[in-house]
Amino acid sequence: MTIEHDTPSVGDASRRRFLKTTAVGSAAAVAAGFPMISTAQTVTWRFQSTWPAQDIFHENATDYARMVNQLSGGRLRLDVLPAGAVVGALQMQDAVIAGALDGGHGVTGYWFGKHKAFSLFGTPPAYGWKANEMLGWFYYGGGEALYNELVQDILGLQLVGFLSGPMPTQALGWFKGPIRSADQMRGMRYRTVGLAADLMNEMGASVTILGGPDIVPALDRGLIEGAEFNNPSSDRVLGFQDVSKHWMLQSYHQDAESFEIIFNKRKYDDLPEELRAIVRYAAYAASADMSWKLQDRYPKDLQALRTQHGVTTYRTPTSILQAQLEAWDKVIERSSQEEFFARVIESQREWVENVMGYFLDNDAPKDMAYEHFFGNGKRGLVEV
Repeated sequence: MTIEHDTPSVGDASRRRFLKTTAVGSAAAVAAGFPMISTAQTVTWRFQSTWPAQDIFHENATDYARMVNQLSGGRLRLDVLPAGAVVGALQMQDAVIAGALDGGHGVTGYWFGKHKAFSLFGTPPAYGWKANEMLGWFYYGGGEALYNELVQDILGLQLVGFLSGPMPTQALGWFKGPIRSADQMRGMRYRTVGLAADLMNEMGASVTILGGPDIVPALDRGLIEGAEFNNPSSDRVLGFQDVSKHWMLQSYHQDAESFEIIFNKRKYDDLPEELRAIVRYAAYAASADMSWKLQDRYPKDLQALRTQHGVTTYRTPTSILQAQLEAWDKVIERSSQEEFFARVIESQREWVENVMGYFLDNDAPKDMAYEHFFGNGKRGLVEV
């Protein structure tokens, strides 16, 4: 057996000289301005969502912040606050611009009043794409450049933004009873946001724009007669099931939506390059994480709404879906009189025609396979 001693070898001495030289060289490089990892002290930012504290969307905002905090090694910390902590949901963007908040988590449809094209980055026309294809357009089809042009050049807002988190199709909404025809929407006091507001107005509804926490109280008091928010998990937390037992699933009013993560541009620009990269790439990671998490949560909450809360879920009739598509035609034509809106629409149409054309040609029909293996399974839509 060979006994190893702790006597330093020539190799050990060489390694010590190398480490000493490297340490001195590194310090000199930092002093000389060599681009190395920043050692700046921790920066803490107030980051408010547009969602109630118990909503899965606020949870998604918290997930994003956790990723930034961990990836930055704590050098950039996002302190997450729910809607209303500093300002209401619909005032979040203004608060970020003013510096009352450093960043926030919401949807572009909330800023629809500043420029209708904002909604194209969150509630675009139902061209047959899903939200993940919209994110593909944003990051690979020229959408991000158009977004930056709108935010910074056309509107001159001190904002930096990223899209993240593809959402499934949103339900037509909660009503006093099932909606059997488009005629029932005429004159109805209805809540939605973004371009969907124009769409529902085109169908004859009287639209009221409300933030998430205000919808159920308005529905309960009869201030509105129908409303949509987003998904089974969020809607259950907001308490829709306490004021309505009729939920119409499937709709074209918001068929492709994602979150928007924004920051005050001056503060973002002051960050070291590696922290700016973390802010961006965490939006990518949070996007994937959310798309996986909802697969676990949404079906469970949908079943709970049906079995625990006595909610009947209905399939929106094809005649209403067709009426929505025809209304989209009119909304697009009218809004495209504005030059920038028209450019975004053209960019989206080109992307969808190519991308969805590929998927429709390539992908096997999922409903056929599902019906083969599961029949109706847990599906519980009632025809009206």
